[in-house]
Amino acid sequence: MRVGIIGAGAVGAASLLSLVMRGRPACEIVVLDKNYARAKGVVADLQYGATLSPAVELRTGDYPDLADAVLTIVTAGVNERAGGATDRSDPAGRLKLLDANAKVYRDIVPRIVAVAPQTVILVVTDPPDPLADLARRLAGHERVLSSGTFLDTLRFRFHLARRLKVSPAFVEAQVVGEHGTSQVFLWSSARVAGVPAMAALDGHGENIDEFRSEVENDVRYANIAIIEGTGASQLGIGMATARIVEAILRDEQAVMPVGAFNPNYGTTLSLPSVLGRAGVSRILEPDMSADELQGLKRSAGRLRDALERIMV
Repeated sequence: MRVGIIGAGAVGAASLLSLVMRGRPACEIVVLDKNYARAKGVVADLQYGATLSPAVELRTGDYPDLADAVLTIVTAGVNERAGGATDRSDPAGRLKLLDANAKVYRDIVPRIVAVAPQTVILVVTDPPDPLADLARRLAGHERVLSSGTFLDTLRFRFHLARRLKVSPAFVEAQVVGEHGTSQVFLWSSARVAGVPAMAALDGHGENIDEFRSEVENDVRYANIAIIEGTGASQLGIGMATARIVEAILRDEQAVMPVGAFNPNYGTTLSLPSVLGRAGVSRILEPDMSADELQGLKRSAGRLRDALERIMV
């Protein structure tokens, strides 16, 4: 089973490493980058350690090598640091990268479709949601999704668990909407082993409003905190991408908050989605409070406006 990765930068390399370490189910991974030497170096570095994982063939290639790829992951483009999207006070957030990365996608997507018209396209480049909408229009099919708020959801669960002093494995909580500053935290349905998160907070002596604000800021600006320390936010998204890929290739019908075009909102945004071999087959809309629903609608409006800007 062949998978393509376009972009051998920090996120592309982290995604490749995570796929190899998970050990399944791709049998062949082809890495493309406009800098062929970089792609070749990443593959050369990883292939030695890959001997410790279940058999997988890693190779550097070009677009014709994507023929018969079941899935193509796109991580190419300007990152947050290079694109100046690391200011917590800037409400644009990752959307600041949209114009530059839309140009990249206008080049890449038609070249993917020309050689692999059947492939599912997974958009990881920031901002992933409007780029997935653009990719869907360029590709002319619906087998396009974004990594969306899956990583934000994992961060939400982690920070809730840490503050409540429980394992994240027992926290059920989701972030929906934009993978960006307008993302919506579904506090009304957040649970710890079935107990509402706010009820689990009782006895911790914390102000609920302050607790929520601090958790949301930890999640919303996690990427910036990471970039300030390491220069690039890459490992978490690489691991999250590998899990999405696994669900698709194994046709798991797993439910994850990833980005898919939603006709009810007129844009690609994240809601719990059923993932399988064809990408997203169904979108589930959870119960939300009135404030959460309004937040989701605002997030959708922001994403529609962003897409209209680049489609002019």
